[in-house]
Amino acid sequence: MATVTAVPTAKISGGSFLIEACPPDNVFTPEDFTEQHNLIAQTAEEFAINEIVPNIEKLEHKDFALLRELVKKAGDLGLSAVDTPEAYGGLQMDKVTSAIIADHLAKYGGFSATWGAHTCIGTLPIVYFGTEEQKKKYLPGLASGQMVGAYALSESSSASDSLNCRTRAELSADGKHYVLNGEKMWITNGGFADLFTVFAKVNGEKFTAFLIERNFPGFAVGAEEHKMGIRGSSTCPLILTDCKVPVENVLGEIGKGHHIAFNVLNVGRFKLGAGSVGAARHCLESSIAYAKQRKAFGKVIADFGLIREKLANMAVGIFTGEAMAYRTVGMMDAAIAALGHAHSGDMSAVRKVIDEYAIECSILKVWGSELIDYVVDEMVQIYGGYGFVEEYPAELAYRDSRVNRIFEGTNEINRLVITGFLLKRAMSGQLPLMPAIKKLMDEVLSGPSVDDGGDGFFTEERKLVAGAKKMGLFAAGVATQKYMQAIQDQQEIMGAIADMVIETYAMESAVLRAQKLASRNGESESGLAIAMTRVYLAGAIERIESAAKRVVAAASEGDMLRSQMAIVRRLGKHEPFNTVALRQQIAQRVIEAGKYVLA
Repeated sequence: MATVTAVPTAKISGGSFLIEACPPDNVFTPEDFTEQHNLIAQTAEEFAINEIVPNIEKLEHKDFALLRELVKKAGDLGLSAVDTPEAYGGLQMDKVTSAIIADHLAKYGGFSATWGAHTCIGTLPIVYFGTEEQKKKYLPGLASGQMVGAYALSESSSASDSLNCRTRAELSADGKHYVLNGEKMWITNGGFADLFTVFAKVNGEKFTAFLIERNFPGFAVGAEEHKMGIRGSSTCPLILTDCKVPVENVLGEIGKGHHIAFNVLNVGRFKLGAGSVGAARHCLESSIAYAKQRKAFGKVIADFGLIREKLANMAVGIFTGEAMAYRTVGMMDAAIAALGHAHSGDMSAVRKVIDEYAIECSILKVWGSELIDYVVDEMVQIYGGYGFVEEYPAELAYRDSRVNRIFEGTNEINRLVITGFLLKRAMSGQLPLMPAIKKLMDEVLSGPSVDDGGDGFFTEERKLVAGAKKMGLFAAGVATQKYMQAIQDQQEIMGAIADMVIETYAMESAVLRAQKLASRNGESESGLAIAMTRVYLAGAIERIESAAKRVVAAASEGDMLRSQMAIVRRLGKHEPFNTVALRQQIAQRVIEAGKYVLA
């Protein structure tokens, strides 16, 4: 199993970033990649440039034979096998490697959707929940790309509400088969996949997963959907009409399908987050190239301040997204390593480790999908009229990005997951969130100053992160005092708290990465990373304060509201950075390089 370096030796609890300080040396960043990581990144990058990008036009016209060929080629390079145990034809590498591959393959949404569905939700249910016989039968083909996997959970009447499915499974009279009837919708890879993980209710009650091969009797695939984006991927309904599934193809336990349905989504979410960052990097490169050759008013538009501002903001997002994604998978790898060599191959234990970071995975999914939507929108704006024309790359990127906010659970669902999981862990005692909230409420009501983050290097940056955490905890405390257990029904408040949690994780991840770089290379050599961090902090602290005010205003009124608003303002008080100058510095460097760089 591949190793990672410079990661924490002690396990870090999921969600603990809200209440615990984290030293820079305890986070994994792209600067900590091993030689093996860099080689895999290069392999994935070259495959994307040489095999995927030149074939985009053909793939857009639904050349699924070519798409399958590319999946097979990726398998030949080992890019589809990193999460599969060696005993079943896989490479069983670390989660950093998984994120790296998702990151560097994300140059075309149609392939990313295909490959992601195949390697993640199409393969991992068997890795984590399959019997020995199921693993031996299916995993070698899936890992090599000889077989293509798919995942069938959604239905027309139950997309996000997946447990409310109507597909039924009945045991045959001879006890040898389950007979399934129903329809599944929006199945990625549906048009050509060989193996499907399909969810149905046994006797209409027990939510259960089944492994269905394409040639099983009673299994049929409907017509291709005509989609807004990711047109190079296959998306079809599945029709089950007295479909006979051998009893040995039940995946996991009868009635325990929800464990499969929800656990594998965590991996899909962190990969989608990493892939969104990779896609943003690709879009920035295209945007710079266009801005450097497009002339208006006698000079190239890359010289215009408002265009440079857009390019700088894209780079800031990429820097921050990288920090978040690799911090998260680094924590996973450290926790897996803590299992010990004897248990690191226990897929059940590995799955539980990943589940520990469900909050961070949902954060990556929401933040990453919203980053790439911002980036492609600005890309279209930079291209101007040409951004609206199919012959130019901005139009395709714009269409393809939109589905990411729906994939792997909508962003609305994931926001509820973030806050809901935090509250659940707090109530169960897994995360000492409630004592932290109580301590903060006592402090702010007695009127102490905000923690300034200590003395010396990065003082102002650490102060902003400390203030962000306190605003989030304070707003959560006000809301829980008002609504108690009923807060679960206050979706707008749950969403606003999630926004504060997301931004806090992003802020701290960026600061820790910049601190780590500066401690290694010196402050002057890390100036671009520091500039990017400060630009992100400046916007994020304002967004957090806005969300905090929204929560407090919904939970309080009168004199109490006024006093609580004063506390929010005090917690968010800071000296502003000169973001105009910082963005000019960032834009100048990325324009000179023609791509995202940190030096």
